[in-house]
Parts: sequence; C-alpha cells; structure tokens
Amino acid sequence: MLFLSLLLTIGFAIVEAVAGWYSGSLALVGDAAHMLTDGLSLGLAAFASWLASRAPSRRHSYGLGQIELVAALVNALFMILVVVMITTAAVDRLMSPRPVAGETVTAVAMIGLLINLLVAWLLSRSHHNINVRGALLHVLGDLLGSVAALVSGVVITVTGWTPVDPILSLLIVALILFSSLRLLREGLHLLIGGVPPGTNLVEVGTAIAELDGVQEVHDLHVWSLSAERTALSAHVVISDLSRWPQLLVAARHMIEERFGIDHVTLQPEVRLVSDSVAEITEPERG
Repeated sequence: MLFLSLLLTIGFAIVEAVAGWYSGSLALVGDAAHMLTDGLSLGLAAFASWLASRAPSRRHSYGLGQIELVAALVNALFMILVVVMITTAAVDRLMSPRPVAGETVTAVAMIGLLINLLVAWLLSRSHHNINVRGALLHVLGDLLGSVAALVSGVVITVTGWTPVDPILSLLIVALILFSSLRLLREGLHLLIGGVPPGTNLVEVGTAIAELDGVQEVHDLHVWSLSAERTALSAHVVISDLSRWPQLLVAARHMIEERFGIDHVTLQPEVRLVSDSVAEITEPERG
C-alpha cells in the first residue's frame, strides 16, 4: 500500500508540475511541490528505515536508527527551500499578473483531488502502522492543496481574476511551511537527546518509583534511538538486592506496556533504610 501510494503521489506531482508550468498556474505548481515533497519524504523515510533496520556494528553500537531523524531534518529543510522559491514567484506574479489557463488548472486539480482521495483510502487501510498514519496526515494536506488549486481554476475560468492563483499558492506554501517548521523543531529536539514527544519524564520516573520494593529513582534519561524506538536508563534504589531480578522484569514490563519503551537499562543501588519513601529526583546537571 505504501509503495503504491508513493508511486501515485510522485507520478502525479510530476504531471501536475508540468501542467502548472504549461497553464501558468502557481497554485498547481505549489500543489505539485507539496505532493512531490511528501513523496520524497516518504521515499527518504523508507530508505532511512531500511538503514535503521541494519544490525549494530563496532562503529555504531546502537545501529543506524538515528538516520531517520537526520532524514526528517533533510526533508524539513528541503520543504522550506520549496516554500521560499514558490513565495518569491507568487509575490512576483502579484506584482506582474500573467494569464492563466483556468480550464487546464481546473481539470488537473480535479484529477489531483481524486488521486489524493485514492491514496488516502489506500493508506487508511493500514491505519495500524504509525509510519502510514503519518503519511496519511501528509496526504490530507495534499487534499487541501488540490482543493485550493481547484478553486483557483474555477475562479479564473468564471471571472478571469488571475490574482487568485498566486494568492492561493501562498496559502498552499503556508501549509507546507507549518508542517516543515514543526518537523524541523521535532527533529532537532530528538537529535540533541530531547525526551520524545508524548513521553513525560516525571510520569515515567514516578511509575518506576511506585513499584513495590523501589525506594528512589535518579539519573533518569529518556531519548530516541530512532524515529520509532525510545530508550531509557535510570538508577533504581532498593533495599533488598535479592529481589532485583523479579523487580527488573516487572519494571521493564511496566515501562514497555505503559510507555512503549522497549530498550530499558536499569542500574540497582542498595540502600538499607527501612522507612525510605519512594521518590524521583531530577536528572543530575552536568
């Protein structure tokens, strides 16, 4: 499903770009750019996922999982470059209006809308996959771009008002810029070791500290090994070292079931204080 969706998206993006150039429509070119960047994003993400699946080596003991984060940054920067190019052209078109073939824009935008609906349907059949759900969100953005291009074509055909084309193209690039900046921010956050979105560090630490036999949790760290895999390490203070094997199994099971973290490293520390209160402390500042 993902490969077919990728072929449809990139294939029609090329057709739409040619039609936009031929008809003089920036709205079509902008929508084509949106579809093309989404298609390239899917392709780059798929290639990065393949690299990330390779086994760890002597040079990369964690494997190449973080290449997916690098791919996300490359995608974001490329999309921002597209935004700058289309925005420059749109402003120039507003200053110096040019004729636009409204009928061509309408026909191509309608086909694009139908293809986006087909791709959305294909991807929705695999909603259980987190990567496919992310791709589906991009396709919904493409749907909006197709609708904007369609509106542009209809308005130009009916009224002859060509400024609607660069105006709607600016709307399309605004959508691209919003998703690009969000992707760039999240990618940088994860690459510098930030806690993955949706994971609350204090909540994780508190859940570990509340396990029977745990007195305290400190040096807690949560970071991304790849776009889909999260790691955790922490020091766990206990009073009875003989209970550690069972406690370790329980802690790992709880962390994976409750927070979806499957790469867990816990270091036991023994503190013989009978009346200790379980707590979590802030990570040490280096």
